Amino acid sequence: MPRIETVARDMPLGQRLLGGLVYPLRGAALAVCVALTLSHCLARLPGIGWVIEIVTWLATWRYAADCLLHTANGYARAPDTMIEISSAQGWTLALLHVLAATLCVLCALFMPRLLWPLLLALILLLPAIDMLLAFDGNLPAALNPFNWLPVIGQFGPSYLLPVGINLLIGILLLLGARLSDRLPWLLAVPTSAFLATYLILLDFHLMGALIHRRHERFGLVAEAEQLAGQTGQDADQQLLDQVARLETQDPSAALALLVERMQGRHASTPLHQAYRRLLRRQGLRDGLLEHGHIWLAALMAGGEPRRALGVLQECLDLDPTFLPEDARATGELAELGERLGMSRLALHLCTSYLARWPRDPQAVPYGLLAVRLLAGPLGQPREARALLDRLLASYGGQPEQQAAIRALSLQLPSLPEATP
Repeated sequence: MPRIETVARDMPLGQRLLGGLVYPLRGAALAVCVALTLSHCLARLPGIGWVIEIVTWLATWRYAADCLLHTANGYARAPDTMIEISSAQGWTLALLHVLAATLCVLCALFMPRLLWPLLLALILLLPAIDMLLAFDGNLPAALNPFNWLPVIGQFGPSYLLPVGINLLIGILLLLGARLSDRLPWLLAVPTSAFLATYLILLDFHLMGALIHRRHERFGLVAEAEQLAGQTGQDADQQLLDQVARLETQDPSAALALLVERMQGRHASTPLHQAYRRLLRRQGLRDGLLEHGHIWLAALMAGGEPRRALGVLQECLDLDPTFLPEDARATGELAELGERLGMSRLALHLCTSYLARWPRDPQAVPYGLLAVRLLAGPLGQPREARALLDRLLASYGGQPEQQAAIRALSLQLPSLPEATP
């Protein structure tokens, strides 16, 4: 199971605010910001544009509500999708904000003098209503004015954070409306839409952070902390703290603690990294190589080939002949290395594949990949020709393989002729 990224409830609020600034720009949150920005652009289409605009704002508030609930439960990252949290609270929060926006539009059309007092009231009170809804999903209780002041009092001056961001969102939306009349819409609409979406997600994330800091006072249970405890993450962190204390005084004892924990059980990346650090400290080269095989296999099985490539590079620095024990993993890492521009590493894997598994069906394709690497990015045409000739001599009796080898030869006409 992937490691659950949690946030300590006692993290200083200033640090939480600085971390929150990049919250909408990472992972799923960034993808949602981009998608919603494009949707706002599509809302300029004639006829159906107003429908797209309403749906877009509903989706924006829905995902923002999920971010609030996700953060309140102690998760460090944004939810992966808008349906990850399927509770009615998310939809209630989203619909509430759509209704508030609709009320502002109607007020601007029919009672413009009341617009600014209404906007000011919404800016000040919506955070309290949102957080009340996040507690138990009780809409009547959230709309009860007698419940607003106790909530505001619980958070004190920090309540001004979401209020200030609400104010920025309102100003930005007004500026966006004016800029769209003066600037080309291809510039004004995407910019204002992205910034508005960014601020909304930031606003709801910070409200979730405020709730998480005081969740016990409101009878909430932080789901992320529960899951982390069930999967052993808390125990792992305690073990890592113990290892860090022993590392300088008794590295052998620290190593023994990690060995006991890692035997026969899935181990997280921090445990593997601490284990390798201790092995390096004690100069246990063979242990590093043996662990490299074990961790490589676990990373490939867990769908983390990029991290596996980094472990492979570490092992190659210790032993230039190092190779994964599994043919399939070797081939996949060779292809990944070639895509990432790690040509020499990819060449080593391809030629080693040929040497260790010459009868494997994929031996010739990886041999041809080695030829392309030599002829292209590595700039060694003579070596490429020599390898191509060896492949033809070894596998020329197999019609299918012979055709693939000759096809590559025709694609690389600049290769020198074979040496007699």
